[in-house]
Amino acid sequence: MEERGTGAAPGLEAELVSIPATPRGVSTPETVTPTGQRSPRPPGPGGGAPAAGANSAKSWTPTPAMVSPRFLSPSISSAVGTPMKRVLVNLRGYLEEVGHLTKLNPQDAWLPITESRNGNAHYAAFHNLNAGIGFQALLLPVAFAFLGWSPSLSSLPPYLLNTVLSLLGLITACFAQHHSIHRERLGVWLALFPTVYLSAGTATALILIGGETMKLFFQIICGALCSSNPLSTVEWYLVFTILCIVLSQLPNLNSIAGLSLIGAVTAITYATMAWVLSVSQERPPSISYQPLASPSFGATAFSILNALGIIAFAFRGHNLALEIQATMPSTFKHPAHVPMWRGAKVAYLLIALCLFPVAIGGFWAYGNLMPAGGILNALYAFHSHDIPRGLLATTFLLVVFNCLSSFQIYSMPVFDSFEAGYTSRTNRPCSVWVRSGFRVFYGFISFFIGVALPFLSSLAGLLGGLTLPVTFAYPCFMWIGIKKPQRFSFSWYLNWSLGIVGMGFSLALSAGGVWSMVNSGLKLKFFKPN
Repeated sequence: MEERGTGAAPGLEAELVSIPATPRGVSTPETVTPTGQRSPRPPGPGGGAPAAGANSAKSWTPTPAMVSPRFLSPSISSAVGTPMKRVLVNLRGYLEEVGHLTKLNPQDAWLPITESRNGNAHYAAFHNLNAGIGFQALLLPVAFAFLGWSPSLSSLPPYLLNTVLSLLGLITACFAQHHSIHRERLGVWLALFPTVYLSAGTATALILIGGETMKLFFQIICGALCSSNPLSTVEWYLVFTILCIVLSQLPNLNSIAGLSLIGAVTAITYATMAWVLSVSQERPPSISYQPLASPSFGATAFSILNALGIIAFAFRGHNLALEIQATMPSTFKHPAHVPMWRGAKVAYLLIALCLFPVAIGGFWAYGNLMPAGGILNALYAFHSHDIPRGLLATTFLLVVFNCLSSFQIYSMPVFDSFEAGYTSRTNRPCSVWVRSGFRVFYGFISFFIGVALPFLSSLAGLLGGLTLPVTFAYPCFMWIGIKKPQRFSFSWYLNWSLGIVGMGFSLALSAGGVWSMVNSGLKLKFFKPN
């Protein structure tokens, strides 16, 4: 070379030495590259290709230090040449625009959660609202009856804060590694298994709640006219299950965004109607706000743990956060966690505005007379003759709609697991018939479990304890595994402490739920729904 890169960075001088020089006065042929750019080539004899025997070892190869044009000083830019700089600029733009951060297995394009990746902040808000508000919110006044005013009011904000913080940790730390984690053997047991059992258990409870609510709706509408030959409880479960199976034929998580919107609107509406109708009626004369009495100190402690488990069950919606985020495109310039967090903030603001009034208003209206079934059961038991029948029926119908839509989003991780097993063995996507068969099978399995365990919807405290690790402990352990903070640093101690405390609370709240079942004399009538 005639010039040795004068003014260039010393670390890049060696790269510039290998660039062949162009003799003065000789025209340089150009070669069109596959990207459409024109780059100069040293002429061979006759102005064509390089002559045979030319030193091909002196071909120039860019190093990682020169991938980005921002590392090119003016002197280096002039030495490299305008065509090469255009290639580098175009390459950088391509990586920024379409370079996906999420590492996906090619088979993920066949699965119901990740086959459609056009989600956005609106979809995130719909899904989070649909998963975060549900029948479990109606049980919050039951927890207040065990705790009383002061402990109950002081426990709600920490639960909400912990839920939001753990959600933020999930979506910011795990968005790039989510699917690679879930495809590893250890991740299957540590992350996928609890999500699946929580989703399947919630879906079964939704069948029980939905079928019983449909029965109440039918009784309110028909009254004495339809009492001659009504459907049994099991038949109502079956009707609700068939409706769930029909709606479950929508192919993927993004395709049920409309259902999630319906579920969110109906949940907000019936939750508001439940506490407004309750506080607008006259309170029962024997109402009391003292915690329910227990015969011993141990019984009191277990009652408190059971109540805390019920509250934990009400705040357990973000176990689907990673599945929701997996439906969004992710690039260097537009990572998926940004719209996810934007939608989640709106969703959890609305969730708080629904859950707090239901808990406070329900306990104010019924005190420790609150039945185990929650605020809707109390509304029906105390004010079924005071509230217009149409208004009461509308409230129950909204609960049915919400249960139908919630069943879809909570079942999607199970559908994804079924199809992942099929595609990994056959190396081809599920056909329409195979996909429909999986969902019909899952729907009737959930129905069978609901009939066999009709008391499942009464185990809110136990379910809250079992789901607590997914909500509060696993995000901390996943953050440590992915971010790998320095050992014995503040963040290392904080996340290990929160994770261990979450697991400890899970065991304690589960024990409280089991004790509540025994103490209340819950009759485990298998295959005998009421």
